[in-house]
Amino acid sequence: MENCDSSDIADGLEEAYVVEEQGSKNSVESDDSNGDEMGLIRKEFEHHEKGVSRINNGSFGTCPASVMDSQAKWAGLWLQQPDKFYFGPLQDGILQSRRIVAQIINAEQVEEVSLVDNVTTAVAVVLQEVAWGFMEKKFQKGDVVLMLHYAYGAVKKAINAYAGRAGARIIEAELPFPVGSNDDIIDSFRAAVDKGKQNGGRIRLAVIDHVSSMPSVLIPVKELVRICREEGVDQVFVDGAHAIGNIEIDMQDIDADFYTSNLHKWFFCPPSVAFLYCRHSFHSNIHHPIVSHEFGKGLPAESAWVGTRDYSAQLCVPSALEFTKKFQGGIEAIRRKNHERVVAMGEMLAEAWGTQLGTSPELASAMVMVALPNCLEIHSAQDALDLRTRLRKEFAVEVPIYYRALDKDLQSNRGASFRAYARISHQIYNTLDDYLKFRDAILHLVAEASKVEEGVCLKK
Repeated sequence: MENCDSSDIADGLEEAYVVEEQGSKNSVESDDSNGDEMGLIRKEFEHHEKGVSRINNGSFGTCPASVMDSQAKWAGLWLQQPDKFYFGPLQDGILQSRRIVAQIINAEQVEEVSLVDNVTTAVAVVLQEVAWGFMEKKFQKGDVVLMLHYAYGAVKKAINAYAGRAGARIIEAELPFPVGSNDDIIDSFRAAVDKGKQNGGRIRLAVIDHVSSMPSVLIPVKELVRICREEGVDQVFVDGAHAIGNIEIDMQDIDADFYTSNLHKWFFCPPSVAFLYCRHSFHSNIHHPIVSHEFGKGLPAESAWVGTRDYSAQLCVPSALEFTKKFQGGIEAIRRKNHERVVAMGEMLAEAWGTQLGTSPELASAMVMVALPNCLEIHSAQDALDLRTRLRKEFAVEVPIYYRALDKDLQSNRGASFRAYARISHQIYNTLDDYLKFRDAILHLVAEASKVEEGVCLKK
């Protein structure tokens, strides 16, 4: 690289941001005095800590001030008169939220949609049913539960805790990373299905990510679900924790039996609330793991009351939807802009550091993986966590770091030889400065880590 600070690229990106912000004026339906989207964003997210580059929306999401106000009103109604609230606004409000979700995801009927605390709860709902299948002898010991190697760590543990303990044989589809095309993922998944069916094996459940967490990859779920249908997999569960508000979701097109996504990550709801879609043919066997008074009335009713607690986050879906409508093009335009900008930011960082993206742009959502220079000496998951902590404490940059152990046969391939990647996110509150700050922090650490010329270290 001739220019490690990528100043020309940054200047071009800055011009793009400015042009877009100017073009957004008068496109917002709000009472903001400036009448423009940037003014609205500043107003809605002024509660964010000043001086911190939050390029990790994927982990915890964000909630606008107007939606936070809505949550406070709901919580206040509960505390003012619980009896009245329980028998009226609570159930009516949850039903309204479910109807909105059902429409967004193109569910066939609202009864297929339940609201739960988070994807972790939804995973427990589905895996509890699988565990019962083993305990009730519907499934045989050694029947298979298939998941992706990319599966979220908590989901892997849940699969082992519920299905593995009940007698399932667990198979992971070993997926490549970095990954350049859907074909790489499809071929690896098909090989795992073939392995599960060897010697007459039965695959009872396949758990498929839609947007994997670490590394972040947009998975071709429709193609993988189709393989499952062709190969006789009993049930398909899609973990779309990062999906709603980030990518398009269409239940009738995807054709999964179960699908879950957090509404507090990319759909601007307060933490925590998620939906769980269950195909109507499975309703009689699915129950919430917390048994309360509504047990046996269907999962939507069971999930709508699991005892006295704060349900205000589940009631804020309409307010979150109204927030997205304040932007020209609504949530579809927000999704598109986030994807385009995160790819541009990732390419700028990779250019500055002499590295690469972990996926092609088509396999990114509003998150993308950017390789870090090897001279930072990330050799373990603990090293990655230490770097994440240092970036937060010393440079005020919030970003997760992913460590990948290198296969020996890949060591000679420079394109696959980076040991660590940063997962950057883009949400509407992010600015170019957030990413330039991260760029410069890594360049500072690169210079600090090596006594050789900076450019040599970057290419190490």
